[in-house]
Amino acid sequence: MNLYPVVILAGGLGTRLHPITAETPKALVAVGGGPFIVQQLRLLSSWGFRTVVISAWYKGEMIREVVGDGRRFQVDVQYAFDGETPLGTGGAVRRALDMVSGPFFVLYGDSYLPCDYLAVQAFFEAHDRLGLMTVFRNLDRWDPSNVQLEDGEIVLYDKRNRTAGMRHIDYGLGIFQHDAFAHLRDGDAADLADVYQKLLREHQLLAYEVTQRFYEVGSPQGLLELDQLLTVAPDRFLRKECT
Repeated sequence: MNLYPVVILAGGLGTRLHPITAETPKALVAVGGGPFIVQQLRLLSSWGFRTVVISAWYKGEMIREVVGDGRRFQVDVQYAFDGETPLGTGGAVRRALDMVSGPFFVLYGDSYLPCDYLAVQAFFEAHDRLGLMTVFRNLDRWDPSNVQLEDGEIVLYDKRNRTAGMRHIDYGLGIFQHDAFAHLRDGDAADLADVYQKLLREHQLLAYEVTQRFYEVGSPQGLLELDQLLTVAPDRFLRKECT
């Protein structure tokens, strides 16, 4: 199976990591002896991804200077820049649409996800929907849960107004058809969470439950944990068949 292209959302300010991110974009914070984006690309490449679009805003040129065209990671990397003002996660994906053909993955730029990407894509291909959200039974352990899942279907997703029925969390990886963003114009600022909610209202959102926990570098605690894990064993999460 050839994996879809993946858009990495790497444009955020990383305010929770200040003062580290005062001079360095979150994608370039040191994790396991190298920039975090390098760890992400190594993981994606080990699974067989070959086309990556990095969506960037804050200090985005620094990311391009480090990653370049992606050849050393065996991937083709292109860049979609927001411009003078940030477009938000949804607007950033809309900006990148011309760089991907057909369905595509979207990955949060601070997420490190040792999941089965092939299985996620196969599940999406078996159903006729515009979008898919990967979810994890989090039970508020690592971050506040924001998804209510019943019989394999998402019945509620809200990052701001959480309820007792929310035991799962948005894992940080989605798949979309282009038409999921048809209501947005290039240059519109939008939140990806609002796109997910629109798809949910229209019964166009699949849920794929993963069992592997997520790692993240958006918080000081998450950064420290992943740095320690990858410093001890840099290849521990890579797909062994491809390394």
